[in-house]
Amino acid sequence: MPDKNVMQQPGDATQRIGAARGLPARVMETKPLTGFSRRFGDLRVRPKLMVLHNAFFLLIACAIYMAVISLVESRVEEARSREMTLILNAFSAHSPETDQMALHAYDLRSGTAGEFGLPDEAQAWMRRYPGRIWQWDDESEHVYKLIPESNRYYRLTLPLGFYENLTGSVRMALFVTLGLVYALAVLMLELIILPRYVYQPLRLLLQADCATRRGDRRAEIIDEGFITGDEIGQILRSHNETVRALRQHEDELEQAKRNLEAQDRLVSLGLLSASVAHEMNTPLAVLHGSIEKLIETVPEPHAQSRLARMVRVTERLRRISAGLLDFARQRSQTLSRVELRPLVEEAWHLVSIDEKAAEVAFANEVDAGHAVLANSDRLLQVFVNLLRNALIAVPAPGGAVRVVSAESAIDGRAAVSIAVEDNGPGIPPEVLPDVFEAFVTTRLDASGTGLGLTVVEGIVHQHGGAISAANLPGGGARLEVVLPSPPRPSSAMEQQS
Repeated sequence: MPDKNVMQQPGDATQRIGAARGLPARVMETKPLTGFSRRFGDLRVRPKLMVLHNAFFLLIACAIYMAVISLVESRVEEARSREMTLILNAFSAHSPETDQMALHAYDLRSGTAGEFGLPDEAQAWMRRYPGRIWQWDDESEHVYKLIPESNRYYRLTLPLGFYENLTGSVRMALFVTLGLVYALAVLMLELIILPRYVYQPLRLLLQADCATRRGDRRAEIIDEGFITGDEIGQILRSHNETVRALRQHEDELEQAKRNLEAQDRLVSLGLLSASVAHEMNTPLAVLHGSIEKLIETVPEPHAQSRLARMVRVTERLRRISAGLLDFARQRSQTLSRVELRPLVEEAWHLVSIDEKAAEVAFANEVDAGHAVLANSDRLLQVFVNLLRNALIAVPAPGGAVRVVSAESAIDGRAAVSIAVEDNGPGIPPEVLPDVFEAFVTTRLDASGTGLGLTVVEGIVHQHGGAISAANLPGGGARLEVVLPSPPRPSSAMEQQS
């Protein structure tokens, strides 16, 4: 058995990763670059790809050229040999009595030896072998014969130049055609395919990486419309996911840093709220029971009216105590689909414990179909804070608080925007940039501790959302929360539903 304590080589881990992803080990094997491979690897992507695809196309063009030229030359040689045989056979059988019109196409002429410039040895050879064909050499385009019992010589011109020109023309045509195809292929790669599917994604990745180093959050995420499904697309998606995770951790750390000094006060406030609620419950119950006894025993109408008012006050105090206990209770952190409209209604119901709520017009205009992926208890805390701040800010009577929703997006994902608007005096310009800082007490929560919006921002960021504050053009404030939408159900689930 192999020793379990033997140190594994780096390649072993790579091969294990490749096997886990379904890739063969030889594909995942990695080797360090040295020598020429290192110098070639140091080239930028564009010149590197230009060298590779030019070498590839040049190799293909040369292979095609050699294969086609060899075939053409062999076929031309076969055609030349056949035609030469036919011409020579017809010329050998030629005589003045049998005039062959086909031979006139090959410049058939008759004349004396002096007119054709035949040497003495050629004349002697043809007289010795009358009727046979004589040729200077194998490369000569003229052949001669002597008609027996006469001094008339015949000369025929062989079409050797035609075949030589034909081969040269084919070579040139093939060279030009392959050159054009090569140029078009290179241009298509360099102007269309590579710029769109290689250079552009790499440029976007480099730009996004530079934006990440600069801290430019608006430019560091690559739009999904530019991301393909290949390996480069996987790299771009990995970049987006890594940056989102990094920013989320940074936001959490920044939130923790900004709230570090406020933690003790927050804990103290929570404990105090729970303690006050518990301490109030018992005397309130006794007081409420005593008032109900007096109502049963005191028949005087004036006293009955005052006792009824006391009952309403004690009931309001009990609702306040119940609210304090509810918010002091530890909450679940699970995320699920949360319908927004009923959640806003519940939040307003909790806020409306304040008597001022009866003199303020509230409009819940959240779309009934809008939902988000969130923890319902913590999201309820968000809207209770926002609605309470709006209620404090608006005048009474004449105040108005409105909640609206709309489809939105965050980091390229589907989301829902929920805005709380009021007709109050708005947020002071000097406070607006720091409105979410801890203990910044403004008109948004002047009756509180300055922690409401800080807590709201932390909860929203923990849900992967965003929150912003602004003043409305006609007066009043607008606080907008953007939260991710829940994932859509699969087709099978949709059919079942």
